[in-house]
Amino acid sequence: MGIEEYRRKLEERARVNREAFKGKYKDALNELMGLSKSDIDAITPGTTDLETYAQLISIVKEASADNIDQAELKNRIMALGEVGMEIAKRIPALIDLIT
Repeated sequence: MGIEEYRRKLEERARVNREAFKGKYKDALNELMGLSKSDIDAITPGTTDLETYAQLISIVKEASADNIDQAELKNRIMALGEVGMEIAKRIPALIDLIT
């Protein structure tokens, strides 16, 4: 990968991140980003929790940036399984969406 391609990828990633924090699910994203490792471990202790947490952040970030509807976001969160659902239930901005 050349420097120009790398620069374009970084610029695109920065644009998506900016859009995500301004988008439809910005509150949920901010709440998710506020969870600590100990918060995650308290929800469901285990080694896959942080990986699932990172996936959940990515899902919400993409949904916010792309203005994805609630039903699709719910489906994507449910696809993460029980751990993803348990983490999402701790986020006030996601509770109504997933329950």
